[in-house]
Amino acid sequence: MSPSQVVDTKTAWSKILNPGVTKREVWSWAMYDFANSGYTTVVLTTVFSAYFVGVVAAGKAWGTLAFTAALSVSYLVVMLTMPSFGARADAKAGKRRLLFLSTVGCVAATMLLAFAGPGQIVWALVVLALSNYCYCIGESIVAAFLPEIARPDALGRVSGWGWSFGYFGGMLTLGLSLGWVSWATAQGQEASEYVPYVMMLTAVIFAFAALPSFLFLRERSVATHTPDIGVFSRLSAAWQETSRHFPDFRLLLLCGACYHAGISVVITLSAVYATQAMGFDMAQTMMLVFTVNIAAALGAFLFGYIQDKVGHKLALSLTLVGWVVMVLLAYFAVQHWVFWLAATVAGLCMGSSQSAGRAMVGALAPPRRLAEFYSLWTFATQLAAVVGPLSYGVVTWVTDGNHRLALLCTGLFFVAGLLVLTRLNFSRGLRVRSLLT
Repeated sequence: MSPSQVVDTKTAWSKILNPGVTKREVWSWAMYDFANSGYTTVVLTTVFSAYFVGVVAAGKAWGTLAFTAALSVSYLVVMLTMPSFGARADAKAGKRRLLFLSTVGCVAATMLLAFAGPGQIVWALVVLALSNYCYCIGESIVAAFLPEIARPDALGRVSGWGWSFGYFGGMLTLGLSLGWVSWATAQGQEASEYVPYVMMLTAVIFAFAALPSFLFLRERSVATHTPDIGVFSRLSAAWQETSRHFPDFRLLLLCGACYHAGISVVITLSAVYATQAMGFDMAQTMMLVFTVNIAAALGAFLFGYIQDKVGHKLALSLTLVGWVVMVLLAYFAVQHWVFWLAATVAGLCMGSSQSAGRAMVGALAPPRRLAEFYSLWTFATQLAAVVGPLSYGVVTWVTDGNHRLALLCTGLFFVAGLLVLTRLNFSRGLRVRSLLT
């Protein structure tokens, strides 16, 4: 590479990254998305979820309800405690410390899932809730580093890099896990014999892939020294402050709560819909998961550039319209190829909408209170994670198992998010942010 090319490359990076941020640091930040995606893909979406219902709970009718209830409890606790944790991290400039503790907690709890054998229902549910709680804290805190790394006009791109990298991490962990499962099954092993090794493998990959984040990611925020006023007082004060001083950020929270409710249904129940409504077998369902993840990785990576070019609000609006199209495709799908098309659209929208939301929070959040404001975003998304799947379950229960109608009703969450987004004045939000920082 010639000296002029080296200078051009450095200039290009300087337009994306904040002063003092290195390419290695961006990579180490994205590696955390790579690391924790294996947990969600293997534990929550595929292997352990099926293992708990079929083996730990012995196929009882209440197995799925128990699994989702444990996750809902963990989401509820995250909602109540994360704003306080975020404010404390800002007060002491301690985001890296909280990120480390939450990672250790999730890795350790994932390893403990290996000891959840047949009939050990209480142990499995408690450890599952603990692992998911720690995962959610880490997911919120690592997002708060984004505005410290990327320049305001490059938040979409850098966020997209992380999300796309994360989906490949999930596919790697899932692929290695499925390789182990295939080998163990060929040896005649039962699920209670090979699933513990899958949990150990997932935990080890998480731990090693997260190491660069703790070695190279710097804490740049200055301690705010805000006094600790307690969990519920902090949550109430933060919500009231968004109403008085950050109305557009509050609209973003409402928008995020709406459309993430729909996303949570797709993440949690896509396999159920594929088997119950479309008649997919296990092999087809696994391929469906890989298809969605590949499309999501491409969507997050490419759409980040589009977001920085056309603006955050328009970009998010486009993804929400895409979600509505996906719901309609899946609802009317009778032939398998139409459902595969819907799954591809879902993947593209999933990666882009999640990345777009994270970037918008970074654009509107005050620089000295990043952890606290990202914690409010976590509150909104975790509320959605409870409401979305629960509403889907209620519709299927009331309609005697009509999964198509339940999915159609899920589309209302995306429509609601789009309507709320139309009221958001992004330029005004940026002005308020600059005045109150």
